[in-house]
Amino acid sequence: MAGTGSTAYEGFTAEERAAMRDHARELKKAARRGSRADKAAQAEQDVLAKIAEMGESDRIMAERVHAVVTASAPVLAPRLWYGMPAYALDGKVVCFFQSAEKFKARYATLGFSDQAKLDDGPMWAAGFALTEVTPEVEAWIADLVKRAVH
Repeated sequence: MAGTGSTAYEGFTAEERAAMRDHARELKKAARRGSRADKAAQAEQDVLAKIAEMGESDRIMAERVHAVVTASAPVLAPRLWYGMPAYALDGKVVCFFQSAEKFKARYATLGFSDQAKLDDGPMWAAGFALTEVTPEVEAWIADLVKRAVH
């Protein structure tokens, strides 16, 4: 970019490369599974296992997000997406939880893909920083997730 003082492209970060490797493993693993029910059950177990691996702060928030999303929008299927807990409709990710630890960020993120029906005029939020999941935040997440799939 002109005028920025830095012209060398250094490529993907180690965290981004790890996420891409996670995604490749997820695709291979899903392809080897049997029936649709087996795939769905194993995908949810994979999400719960990934959440269990997180550091305490991220794990607590991810557990609450998982509970709220699955209760508020049972049509969404839990699955891993680039090594992150995600929730899909007809195989397409609608929302996901990105731990702060994964990308060495100062906060976790609840993100929504372009599949989420959250359109609100010419501009709307597609990601939300999370530092704590309170009852008020749970209600907000539930509302967003319901709107995202309707």
